[in-house]
Amino acid sequence: MDQNAEIVEKAIESSLSVIEQDREREIISRRFGLSGKRETLEEIGEMLTITRERVRQLEKAILIRLKIAAEDGLIKELPAAEKIFIRNLTELGRISKTEILAEKILGRKPSDIEIYELNFLAEISNNLTLIDENDKYFNAVGIAEYGDNKTIKNKVDGIVDIIKKNKKPMSLDELDEVLNYEHPDHIKAVASISKNLATLNNLWGLAKWPTVNPKNIRDKIYVVLENKKEPMHFSDIANEIKNSDFRRKNVTIQAIHNELIKDPRFVLIGRGIYALDSWGFKNGTVSDIIVSVLKKAGKPMTREQIVKQVMKARKVKETTILLNLQNKQFFTKVDKNLYTLAK
Repeated sequence: MDQNAEIVEKAIESSLSVIEQDREREIISRRFGLSGKRETLEEIGEMLTITRERVRQLEKAILIRLKIAAEDGLIKELPAAEKIFIRNLTELGRISKTEILAEKILGRKPSDIEIYELNFLAEISNNLTLIDENDKYFNAVGIAEYGDNKTIKNKVDGIVDIIKKNKKPMSLDELDEVLNYEHPDHIKAVASISKNLATLNNLWGLAKWPTVNPKNIRDKIYVVLENKKEPMHFSDIANEIKNSDFRRKNVTIQAIHNELIKDPRFVLIGRGIYALDSWGFKNGTVSDIIVSVLKKAGKPMTREQIVKQVMKARKVKETTILLNLQNKQFFTKVDKNLYTLAK
């Protein structure tokens, strides 16, 4: 067994040995999953033939006694485990998801029971803070010196509120400018335990924003174009997705092309080349763009002027524009080199 894993196991054994009654040890082991499976108050109550509320009362009383025992130095192996926790948490930004902390401590992917054991030790330690998982927060462990349960949750909520008010993703440096943290890594650590936040390409945003948490192919296409900030061929978009940090990135070129056609956010501006409508590009044929250019000018324009304006909206050859300009159904030549809209 790895040295760190052995120290954790000894701390667990030492902690449970402080509990005198078998029934109380059973309650704690089952509630924290120290036997392999976490059980509810109802499940334990049925097993012990007592009420759910009585199980809750006993659990609370046992944990209080364990915390006191830890504070009085009666759990002999706990300080060594706490030292390992705090050393690794310091490197992780002072707080971490329990799963990530366990992986760092053990040097491998932890089992469920190993994660449960870390949660239990964090719960009874006066030097650590345990964050239970719920709809807003991931299960996490922090250094108590830097915040109790309420303080840490307030810090998380504060970061969420700042990003909400900004209305777009923010980098750690941008967050650091408005937050009073010693280092951006500490902001990253706190933000990482929020279920309301997501990160992509070093930007933090709300989990519901596709720019940081793309959930389908269309969202991923949007993120690629938004980051590139220039029109791209659909095959290049497919390659960008395959080489990205997205969770699922195995996509076909045909699938990319199909989604580009369906979504109005993406504008075809050349042969297989797409741009975002938010950049000012509009859907339509080359003739449609010429019509738009002439309407906006409100007066006849030369071939050169028309070509220059259309080229800003479409990645096409000059000859294609000039060919469309010959369509008498839409355009009229009013002079040797002047064109206007047909009446």
